[in-house]
Amino acid sequence: MSTAALDQITYDDLYARWERGNWRATEIDFSEDRVHWHERFGEIERKAALWNYSLFLHGEDSVADNLSPYIDAAPREEHKYFLATQQVDEARHAVFFGRFMREVVERGDSYASSLAATEPELTWGFRRVFARLDRMAEELRRDRSRPMLARGIMLYHIIIEATLAQPGQHFIESYLQDRGLMPGFQAGMKNVALDEQRHIGFGVKLLSELIADDTEAREASLELLSEMVPSAVAVFVPPDWDRRYTECFGFTLEEIYAEGTQSVWTKLRTAGFTEEEIARSMRLRADLTPEERAARAITLLQANVLGEGIAPPSTDPEIMGLFFETMADAVDPRHSPERPVTIQWDFKDAEPWHLRIDNGSTSAQAGRAPDPDLTFRCRFGDWVDVASGRADARRSLVTGRIRPKGSLKLLWRSQHLFGR
Repeated sequence: MSTAALDQITYDDLYARWERGNWRATEIDFSEDRVHWHERFGEIERKAALWNYSLFLHGEDSVADNLSPYIDAAPREEHKYFLATQQVDEARHAVFFGRFMREVVERGDSYASSLAATEPELTWGFRRVFARLDRMAEELRRDRSRPMLARGIMLYHIIIEATLAQPGQHFIESYLQDRGLMPGFQAGMKNVALDEQRHIGFGVKLLSELIADDTEAREASLELLSEMVPSAVAVFVPPDWDRRYTECFGFTLEEIYAEGTQSVWTKLRTAGFTEEEIARSMRLRADLTPEERAARAITLLQANVLGEGIAPPSTDPEIMGLFFETMADAVDPRHSPERPVTIQWDFKDAEPWHLRIDNGSTSAQAGRAPDPDLTFRCRFGDWVDVASGRADARRSLVTGRIRPKGSLKLLWRSQHLFGR
């Protein structure tokens, strides 16, 4: 969607599209799908599809539950009316996936039991993202301000729908259509995708309006984006990193991740964010291709730098170099010190690294720097836990897991300097 196309969209048009696009989740015929599931899918295909579809079932259930505060916080009646249609859509999607789980996959005999039966399929990243959506709903109930709504739209419409759901829907639709499988589920997914396109269009338009003349709303939404990147990139990590979970259906993880990063980057540009703002918040250089961004994310996930962190992060020099490059990319030049400064990390279990921040330009290098302005002493894993959102920075400082030495002013500023 281009900025020019966004200008042509009206809220009345979005509502009218909803009326024209209504469909019935209860009338989809799954009889042929049941045969295909049991007779044409192999064991790995059933395991992979169950994992993938379970994420959608739980995601649709969560967004249907959490949309009401968005309606209350919406500033105009046109926004409220459309968001009410979106809540209907999300409930219909949950009904669609719930029926499929019961009637085809044979998981549960009610919506509640289907959710309980498929909960073990949920990834660490998924649980983190949707726990944040639960908290966001509570925050919107207490605070209906424009900055809080901008944060909510960034989470719901941009991260969850445009970055995670839309590429997943394309992945599902493509392999079912190419193989002529499960016509009922295929038809339902087509309708779900059309609904989500409408939702994303609304979210991009409303976010563009919220941030256009409100610096606080703009900053709040970018902070939310920065907060959620480490969790969002871990949503689609398959069990035990078994690549067959996507490759059995003709897609590599790299292709799925590249589509996700391209989708979010495009939506954010259309909403009015600059390349520099997007790159800084996502800790990625603007000149990288979607494929390069995807490769970096997957490399850091497999190295336990991002994601659940079930093992200590790799201290391989290449991995550490990539990690500190993302640290440098995240530095916000608006909070840079007035003079050049050096921040040093002395690790107990890895080689030292340092950042040099000079007039908005930041470089990362291995080794010790002479006379650093601020030094952090800790284990590499402890710093990674803070940087990836797995641990609270203040608690790590209080408990002594991370020990700073040097400029207290720079230490205080560092909480804003790295965008977290």
